[in-house]
Amino acid sequence: MFTGIVEGLGEVVSLTVAPDGGGARLEVQASWLADALRTGESVAVNGCCLTVAEPTAAGFAADLVAETLRRTALGGLAPGATVNLERPLALGGRLGGHLVQGHVDGVARIIDRTPGGLGEEVRVELPPDLERYVVEKGSIAVDGVSLTVAGVGPGWFSVALVPHTLEVTTLGRRRPGDQVQLEVDVVAKYVERLVGPWTDRAGAR
Repeated sequence: MFTGIVEGLGEVVSLTVAPDGGGARLEVQASWLADALRTGESVAVNGCCLTVAEPTAAGFAADLVAETLRRTALGGLAPGATVNLERPLALGGRLGGHLVQGHVDGVARIIDRTPGGLGEEVRVELPPDLERYVVEKGSIAVDGVSLTVAGVGPGWFSVALVPHTLEVTTLGRRRPGDQVQLEVDVVAKYVERLVGPWTDRAGAR
């Protein structure tokens, strides 16, 4: 479990796709994490929970299975790309953002960016199958960054990025057209699942 508070950045060293295309190995350079990770531990890369397959002298390597490549944008990472990194929340630690599972719900693109005051407002595409989970002033993770939804419209939502977020995460570098990974609030999905049988009954009357 993560909180969407990015600990630091990493740089993609390589992405090696398996000959059959059914998986890939991602190697990330992050010297500040080099001595902190062990094989089998979890780390979120742009909000996607990955298992450390091999610690390296400068970071770590992780294996991406076909499901990960299909559901995320990680398969499009190129050497030199910068990624957000976060280790799981330690029991008893501060929940600074919101509950983030590291399970990517969808991939979308940045629509536009508008400077305002000290920060920026960024509009992001909102896939139709995720629209019902996103509400104004609710929480959403964008590339693993816990954010508050500033506004919602047909096919889009917006977030307001403060200077700190612009400086210490990749969101300060994302341009219109760039892909980002989305994870909606898991609480909303559980509520939908739990009330589904009751709303179905009500509709049948």
